[in-house]
Amino acid sequence: MNKILSTDHKDRRASSAAFLFKVSAIAALGGLLFGYDTAVIAGAIGFLQIKFNLSAAMIGWAASSAIWGCVLGAMVAGYMSDRIGRKKVLLITAVLFAVSAIGSGIPNNLTQFILARFIGGVGVGAASMLSPLYISEVAPARIRGTLVSLYQLAIVIGINLVYYINMEIATQNSEAWNIDLGWRYMLGSETIPAVLFLLLLFIVPESPRWLVKNKREQEALNTLTKINGKEEAEEVMQEIKEALTHETGTVRELFKPGLRMALLVGVVLALFSQITGINAIIYYAPEIFKSIGFATDSALTQTLLIGVVNTIFTFVALWLIDKVGRRALLLWGVSGMVVCLLGVGICFYYSFTSGPWLLLFILGFIACFASSLGPIPWVIMSEIFPTKTRGVAMSFCTMILWIGVILITQLTPMLLKGMGGAFTFWIFTINAIVLLIFIWKMVPETMGRTLEEIEQSWVKI
Repeated sequence: MNKILSTDHKDRRASSAAFLFKVSAIAALGGLLFGYDTAVIAGAIGFLQIKFNLSAAMIGWAASSAIWGCVLGAMVAGYMSDRIGRKKVLLITAVLFAVSAIGSGIPNNLTQFILARFIGGVGVGAASMLSPLYISEVAPARIRGTLVSLYQLAIVIGINLVYYINMEIATQNSEAWNIDLGWRYMLGSETIPAVLFLLLLFIVPESPRWLVKNKREQEALNTLTKINGKEEAEEVMQEIKEALTHETGTVRELFKPGLRMALLVGVVLALFSQITGINAIIYYAPEIFKSIGFATDSALTQTLLIGVVNTIFTFVALWLIDKVGRRALLLWGVSGMVVCLLGVGICFYYSFTSGPWLLLFILGFIACFASSLGPIPWVIMSEIFPTKTRGVAMSFCTMILWIGVILITQLTPMLLKGMGGAFTFWIFTINAIVLLIFIWKMVPETMGRTLEEIEQSWVKI
């Protein structure tokens, strides 16, 4: 009899785990489209520059046009998701991805291109805060860090995938063909994952915490039971209901003592995850490598290598985040980023660009970022805010993140041209040092605590 009960319990746990992984993986596809959409420009930008005769400033504008859309998407998605639900807004983002992919592959002038990229950016910005938020609201505390980190893994896979597609398109045809048509295929290829994301979203449930907030408790309990089992689901349900009774649901609540510290942590992690230089490398890696003497196919191969390292070390983060904690990974990872950014600057300053050192420092930076500052801000931002205002708070933090992306995307080509690689990467080094000090002084550990326990810990400050 005991064996039968034990077998039934194991079957229930396996079924719950499968359901949880399925919905988390589908939500994380928003990250794959985030990575795909933002990195596709890396392979296309050089051909676009020639096609439309772009200056350095216009290169930055072409590359950052989607990012302006991201700011708008992040700004409105939290409010919309608090009103109509996380799932419905994710469905809207999938439609925007598909429209943008088609539109950015067929323009006849730069204005049309920028408009299409802006539309896609709205989808990216919305998905960038909603996908990790959704996963955090369905995931049990014991594995929440790992599951939310799936979102960052999906971003990396999206970047990797589009790097490979870009390389295949660029190297199979002539330079003239790429200038005329190649970049269109690169950008239009996003239609396929966008449609896949749209179709799969129909099989995921609404966030149980959003359902409880909107008095749809039976639906929430059904989802929580599929995730946690009956007994634990009822306990989690009670925790959610109790936490909601203490929340006002207003933005003003985020500026109260305690929670305003949570807002500061979210904003700083969001901003500095970008202004420490990751997108300078992700977006402009092929052009950086070409500028120091690599041919187009070799530069794209080096960029593909960056994607492989990014993927491997994101798995390191998945392995460690619920074992050693968010804070420890951040401290070690950002420390490594400081060393590698300093090294990249030295390579440029002393013209050590023909040997292996520049590539090694860039790969070291990517490894440190991928195992720490890549996934962890998304995890922490999705954990630290009250349920009633989580959408708006994450919107604000994610909007700040995208403003950081705009600054880096727009300014990097001008910095590289005006100041050179050395001083450009030393600016990133200083930013990383500032972030390291902030993490050491201000960022708490959230591993292993429920969202409601984390919320209460801020109130006690």
